[in-house]
Amino acid sequence: MSKENLSVFLTNDPLLDEFAKNFIGQAYLTMLTQKGVIIGNVTFELGCRNNWHIHHKGGQILLVTGGKGYY
Repeated sequence: MSKENLSVFLTNDPLLDEFAKNFIGQAYLTMLTQKGVIIGNVTFELGCRNNWHIHHKGGQILLVTGGKGYY
């Protein structure tokens, strides 16, 4: 990821192994809140791919703040 991150969200540590198994390439996770509704910011390096997976405990909402994504 470029040091020139123009996002309001910071890039944190690489994903833990339990989450990284769903990605090809490098992604980073910054937890924004863990109370009530859990919100995390995931940042992807160029070319990172998210493999199809299920969120069993309530689903997921994606808010894209920059770049391109394909589904």
